[in-house]
Amino acid sequence: MADSTFTLSDLEAIVADRLKNGDVTSYTRKLAEKGLPKAAQKLGEEAVETVIAALGSDTDAVTYESADLLYHLLVVLALKGIPLEEVLTELKRRTAQSGLQEKASRSGD
Repeated sequence: MADSTFTLSDLEAIVADRLKNGDVTSYTRKLAEKGLPKAAQKLGEEAVETVIAALGSDTDAVTYESADLLYHLLVVLALKGIPLEEVLTELKRRTAQSGLQEKASRSGD
């Protein structure tokens, strides 16, 4: 079983630190310097790679691509100034009702 002491909140803190510390060797910093459009593009690429991996037979690839996806999502959230806690709060709100009820409550769906 994986070490459950490392959380998405821990990763969020690492991303935030790397965005502000100015370390020239930081991929996070370099990605941020390219701007939100590039970070969002990378997020999209990682989402596609995760889907492709999920459709394959290599479960290690799904794990690897999922890690990339979560990392890039946290970078985009940081660049947008959205704390992970806001996303978790929204997920908590949604799970308070059935998925079908939640979907029906959204306008335009």
